[in-house]
Amino acid sequence: MDKTSRIVQNVTQKLGFRLKRPESSLILLYFTEGTTQLSVICLINGPNLNLLGIREPDLYGTTSLTEVVQRLGKRTNQAGHQLTHFQSNTEGALIDYIQGLGQSVPIALFNPGAYTHTSLALRDAILAVKLPFIELHLTNLAQREPARQHSHFTDLAIGLISGFGALSYDLALEAALLYLGSPTSSGRGIPHGHS
Repeated sequence: MDKTSRIVQNVTQKLGFRLKRPESSLILLYFTEGTTQLSVICLINGPNLNLLGIREPDLYGTTSLTEVVQRLGKRTNQAGHQLTHFQSNTEGALIDYIQGLGQSVPIALFNPGAYTHTSLALRDAILAVKLPFIELHLTNLAQREPARQHSHFTDLAIGLISGFGALSYDLALEAALLYLGSPTSSGRGIPHGHS
């Protein structure tokens, strides 16, 4: 079992989930060396994610965004940190929020929604403020229709997690805690390099 598979297995076991075929859903592109100076993790969600649990439940699941945020907030608090959350259906509001963060947060979890495939302006905002983030998606982009297979953010991200429905958020949070070397996480940071 390679290092990435061990991380996936460890995180999913810790969360109490069983995966049928993790290698077909999870995409961990890369992680860089972390730090232990975390106080706030920002969760940023793009358009239509406020409709989780209602919108196309056969594709996106029945868990609401409120449930996701509550679950992640609890886990973040258990790790000794805080979670902030921002969701908007408008590109300008997301850009303003990201610019307002500046370099004040050590890591963000970012689900750009449909802006994944279209927003160079959001990409530019992230580049401008050098926001460190983990990109996440409910569905596996590689298995979606061609227009949804390209991301304007993946090459900027610390890593990418997709394809696990609402569990993608939990996996992204655990990866962030590992990246930052949280004492309640199962590891002390994720090493440099591709797996």
